[in-house]
Amino acid sequence: MLKFPKSTVLIAASVFLSNPAFAEKLGLGRAALPEEIAAWDTDVRPDGTGLPVGSGDALIGEEIFADQCAACHGDFAEGIDNWPKLAGGADTLDHEDPLKTVGSYWPYLSTAYDYIQRSMPYGNAGTLSDDDVYSIVAYILYSNDLIDDDFVLSNETFLDVEMPNAAGFIFDDRAQAEYSQWSGDPCMENCKAEVKVTMRAMVLDVTPEETKAEETTAVVDATPEPVEEVVVEVAAFDAELAKAGEKVFKKCKSCHQIGDGAKNKSGPVLNGIFDNTAGVVDGFKYSKVMRKAGEDGLVWSETELAAFLAKPKKYMKGTKMSFAGLKKEKDQLAIVEFLKSLED
Repeated sequence: MLKFPKSTVLIAASVFLSNPAFAEKLGLGRAALPEEIAAWDTDVRPDGTGLPVGSGDALIGEEIFADQCAACHGDFAEGIDNWPKLAGGADTLDHEDPLKTVGSYWPYLSTAYDYIQRSMPYGNAGTLSDDDVYSIVAYILYSNDLIDDDFVLSNETFLDVEMPNAAGFIFDDRAQAEYSQWSGDPCMENCKAEVKVTMRAMVLDVTPEETKAEETTAVVDATPEPVEEVVVEVAAFDAELAKAGEKVFKKCKSCHQIGDGAKNKSGPVLNGIFDNTAGVVDGFKYSKVMRKAGEDGLVWSETELAAFLAKPKKYMKGTKMSFAGLKKEKDQLAIVEFLKSLED
């Protein structure tokens, strides 16, 4: 009796199973039915081909995202630990360490829909309805400031969304344009007589140094220049801007409560925060840096609030606030104006 290695048997079995004629002949399974193939054939193309009929918006998506996605990707799609960030990274693709997210990098929205539909949530893939997927994608777009919260994403409006990096990719035509230049024998003609290093490998730092630059010590004049006192005029309350800020505040509701009966959640109550000392809401456990900032005299003025809302973690390293920030200046100013209207 001949014996074969397990690997050989498994390979042979996979060949037979992948060929319906072999499988049926040997009694190993059967050919897949058309409806079974259709159940798995759910890919969505960049031109919208394959999109199912359905719809969803960011407000519904926020709730689904909190239940199904936030454990890994954070409440605001900012990512937790080593799980991927889905929002942010605008204008970082030319940086040494770019942040590649749905908003900053992905050229086609269909990639997000297709991946979420077939692979998410982690460990329970395939359980989301078509409307759920539209809603989650809408929330991710909203978190990247690519749509408004009332925009309804559907199979009909899908291609209305403009992805910022859609023009950042090119068709790979190297097989037709370049491969012929790399094949065959090298020409070995017209070679340079001398090779010189003209640029450095900045990230790896592997280019050898020919000479070390001489260290120089600069003499700094420590005498401070007189500071001209600046008088800041506080603008009158803008009710229309505050109304717009109330709409933007929907991004904050998952962590912060306002109004009568408001309670501390993962973030403090924001009633009366404007023009008040930082880190003083009763009953809320602030980070050490926030408490220290308040003790040092930080007051939430228009300027300070706007700067904090733009990039919380950059403004105050060590803050517990996980929100990535408001990219648009108009949204920052609108939120600040809205917070002015909240009495303690």
